[in-house]
Amino acid sequence: MANKHGKRYRALAEKYDFSKPYSASEAIGILKEAANAKFDETVDVTVILGIDPKKGDQQVRGTITLPHGTGKTPKVIAIAKGEAATAAEAAGADAVGAEELIAQIEKDEVEFDVLVATPDMMRLLSRLGKKLGARMPNAKSGTVGPDLGRIVAERKKGQIEYRNEPKAAVVHSIIGKSSFEPAQLAENLSALMDALQRAKPSSSKGTYLRGVTLSSTMGPGVKVDLSAI
Repeated sequence: MANKHGKRYRALAEKYDFSKPYSASEAIGILKEAANAKFDETVDVTVILGIDPKKGDQQVRGTITLPHGTGKTPKVIAIAKGEAATAAEAAGADAVGAEELIAQIEKDEVEFDVLVATPDMMRLLSRLGKKLGARMPNAKSGTVGPDLGRIVAERKKGQIEYRNEPKAAVVHSIIGKSSFEPAQLAENLSALMDALQRAKPSSSKGTYLRGVTLSSTMGPGVKVDLSAI
């Protein structure tokens, strides 16, 4: 780790013990001190959950609009026709279409961060299930619905999807940029943790929140004291 982060990491390691947890505010302060790259680093959070990812009834998945957004405006494309397509365009979708746009996606001719669709378009999209994987529109992730204008608008203003990894009891998410004020990062983190608590599967037993680590793109991971969350 020291070689990877060089002098900056070693200097921080002299001030902080990265093997111990810190309060959320302390962790955010350390993270902001560490994030001194020449670009606005993304702030990530890794949460270890007390679930069995092999069981279908213990999957954790949902969406949340962070109070202060993510610091990035995602590129959203919409698969729709008629009034839904018009609403998606009005809400700021970067591209809107049906068969032709689906063909472009299939040929990797269009880039996007989020793909949304109306329910009636899912039949056409189904053939791209293997290709799209986790990016396939899904009602559980809030990317499929008749009110496409609302869906696009929410994604544009900072709505994110959280989900545990397919084979691990771990959720990775972003909560902003290193340029955010400490209070903004703290409120975004709190909102995400609240959402994860609400998403706790009823079949999950024992300790649910087992570990939280914050990090910036180029910085070290900083453990957060669970008792302070």
